[in-house]
Amino acid sequence: MATQTMTMAKALNEGLRRAMEKNKKVLIMGEDVGKLGGVFRITDGLQKDFGEDRVIDAPLAESAIVGTAVGLAIRGYRTVCEIQFDGFVYPAFDQIVSQVAKLHKRSDGVYTMGLVIRLPFQGGIGAIEHHSESPEAYFAQTAGLRVVACSNPNDAFWMIQQSIEHDDPIIFCEPKSRYWEKGEVELDAPPASLFDAQVRREGSDVTLIAYGASVKTALRAADTAAVEGVSLEVIDARSLAPLDLDTMATSLEKTGRLVVVQEAPHTASIGSEIVAELSERCFYSLAAPGLRVSGYHVPYPPSRIEEDYRPNVDRVLDAVDRVMGFES
Repeated sequence: MATQTMTMAKALNEGLRRAMEKNKKVLIMGEDVGKLGGVFRITDGLQKDFGEDRVIDAPLAESAIVGTAVGLAIRGYRTVCEIQFDGFVYPAFDQIVSQVAKLHKRSDGVYTMGLVIRLPFQGGIGAIEHHSESPEAYFAQTAGLRVVACSNPNDAFWMIQQSIEHDDPIIFCEPKSRYWEKGEVELDAPPASLFDAQVRREGSDVTLIAYGASVKTALRAADTAAVEGVSLEVIDARSLAPLDLDTMATSLEKTGRLVVVQEAPHTASIGSEIVAELSERCFYSLAAPGLRVSGYHVPYPPSRIEEDYRPNVDRVLDAVDRVMGFES
């Protein structure tokens, strides 16, 4: 099997390139995606190779970007819309919730919505206001949308291609703090189906579920816990809507203890949904209540204190200690 080491940013770039080579109806649209190659250079070189008709520099108008992509989807095109930063998606919220999520059902299946909205999300890059948010729950709660989040270069490479090929609209969440981290990319076959969770580390004492940038935090916590004799099973959710509850439940039935890690505030969140669903499914297997380790229910703070806001290894291990000690 052919593999190549690349950053997540490069893996996304190569995944987009492969999708555009495979299907001439794949377009990219967004602010500065063409000549500049995007703020994070995810689309670097694509306009030069595929032309301005397929990699389109759009005005600073997120609603117009998504609205145009809706019309293109109706005509059979597959548009990848880039939202520069998570906090900039809200001007397009009406289009996404009122049109993108509804048209397939409203047209009784006549129209598909082969549309991907790339959303750099979460913090960790020392950015200013509106550049480090976690809006994934807004979209996961909206019927008609699918929401996925990559956590490593291999998933980024394959999941962007799988999303482009899918007939449903997909919010594609990219942890911007992981763009420059390198990993091995398998070039021949995807690691899993788009909506499957993945066990990143097997364990027996606690099921630790995370997504996006928090997966690395969870894995670091598992390394530390192992030194103390506690075995954590780390699951990368990958798909936030729909959730792969079968994979999660299989793990929880084995461990009996659950901790979910996310950067978003815990109120009405993906983590809250995971805890609620698994509590229903695995009630008789639970040795302790499921816990959430998350951002706080306040607006994202200034960059100088963002590491006090984001979940870290100490906070994760504190939650692990709490579920491990519950029986006593």
